[in-house]
Amino acid sequence: MLTVTIRILLADDQEAVRVGFRLILDSQPDMEVVGEAADGLQAVELACRLRPDVVLADIRMPRLDGLEVTRRLAGPGVADPLRVVVVTTFDLDEYVHTALHNGACGFLLKRSGPALLVEAVRAAVAGDTMISPSVTVRLLKHLQSPARHQVAQPHEALTERETEIARLVAKGLTNAEIGSELFISAGTAKTHIANIQRKLDVRNRVGIAAWVWDSGLAN
Repeated sequence: MLTVTIRILLADDQEAVRVGFRLILDSQPDMEVVGEAADGLQAVELACRLRPDVVLADIRMPRLDGLEVTRRLAGPGVADPLRVVVVTTFDLDEYVHTALHNGACGFLLKRSGPALLVEAVRAAVAGDTMISPSVTVRLLKHLQSPARHQVAQPHEALTERETEIARLVAKGLTNAEIGSELFISAGTAKTHIANIQRKLDVRNRVGIAAWVWDSGLAN
């Protein structure tokens, strides 16, 4: 059976970061870094020429910042948009919201670690949105209204374990941290989260966390 290789473009003005990311991603059997850009304009040019499956873009780059790169490659009105995941040191709310508004399919902090980087790439290819867990909780403050509104009930009731995991997602824990907390593997946690998303009809962890908060289950 043929393995489809995920083609990735790296855009970061720090060579050390690009080297580190390349080592992580090229070590995956189904991933290949096909290009590197040291500034935003070069990132746009390479992306249009190479048409990678995923672009990993830093925010603070010369010539064009990552938010503008995202808008040009994935923003509203782009005829043939690319999947862009913003990977940055800076988790300012303004950056998160602008990146997502400009079409980013992920917002990842560089300190999140190799496993989440790989997971973000896979999520982007699958059409999902990966947001660093530590950003998820903060993002909810902007999604919540002062008065709790009527919460849609799940299509299928969550099990006790799923509710427990949903609460941990709302606290910003990663799959590995959830696994450690509940004495299960990170893979098992990931499977539970996929089931929770299906039952709640949400696309990502932010949707799970929002449901937990709106349902009054956060503690």
